[in-house]
Amino acid sequence: MTEPVKLSMKPTGWFQIGWSAEYQPGDVRPLRYFGEDLVAYRSRAGTMVVLDGHCPHLGAHLGYGGQVQGEDLQCPFHGWQWGPDGRNTCIPYQDRVSKTRRVRGWPTLERNGVIYLWHDVAGREPACEVPELFDLFPDAGDPAAYPAPFPDGTMHGQDLRLHPQFVAENGVDYAHFKYVHRAEQAPTILSRDVDEWTFRTTMSLTFSVRGSDQELTSIEGGLHAHLVGLGLSYAYAWGSGAVLSLTAATPVDDEVSDLRFTAWVDTSDDPDHALLERRRRSAIAQVKADLNIWEHQRYTEPPVLATAEAAGFKEIRRWARGFYPADQLIRGEG
Repeated sequence: MTEPVKLSMKPTGWFQIGWSAEYQPGDVRPLRYFGEDLVAYRSRAGTMVVLDGHCPHLGAHLGYGGQVQGEDLQCPFHGWQWGPDGRNTCIPYQDRVSKTRRVRGWPTLERNGVIYLWHDVAGREPACEVPELFDLFPDAGDPAAYPAPFPDGTMHGQDLRLHPQFVAENGVDYAHFKYVHRAEQAPTILSRDVDEWTFRTTMSLTFSVRGSDQELTSIEGGLHAHLVGLGLSYAYAWGSGAVLSLTAATPVDDEVSDLRFTAWVDTSDDPDHALLERRRRSAIAQVKADLNIWEHQRYTEPPVLATAEAAGFKEIRRWARGFYPADQLIRGEG
């Protein structure tokens, strides 16, 4: 009999917290992830910074009214300033700064127009790299053929009742393609490859495309899925055109997550971009179909598996356990 299990919402790894184009120099925003109040800002020089949200002086939230001063963030309450490393750089009504207090900084980086945040409950430094998208999928061709996806090639769902592991398990779930994505037949798993931080799957797909003459043509395509921890699910799909994507679920607190989806669409066969918006909408529609399942899904352990799918699910769940703190599973909760 399967049991309801609640997974920890504080796994270790890299998670998406936005897109680069959302932050211009001088922008300041409050954030909340992993049950923590945070503040994100872009310095005048363009550096992306994420700090704990509350000023150590008297507790004002730096994300509500805080202002960027050069590379530093100024508290809206008394004007104290904090640098990108969290150190106090200015107390405007005295000559000395505080050398004993600082704001915790969170490791961040930007790549391919995406902003990433590193989370680890033990406070350890990043233990893996965020991949460069076109190095990850060299078969995707010339990066110049993929227009910047933000905003029309993106989707952001907020405060959703889903767990990042639901997204990650799509990487082995070949059977859902027929029922969720209306594929003509389930794809064939060609390979799986796993190491400490990544889980990689390659599938082949056959589908039909209706041409301008209304005749159906059978197309051979495929999908490379590449997970980096539980937060980042990259994919390269090809067949009738090619799409690179990132599906990223980031826990907000112990109950809900944000889900961001980004689709980079190949226009090498569409130089006038006549098909670009349609292909973007199609990619977003696919993840929305998944989301309709994820939002109402309940994690079960052990799952009741068909023989053909058992190996993949068992392998990905063994791999996923390595990203949770010691209290990763709480049995008896839905």
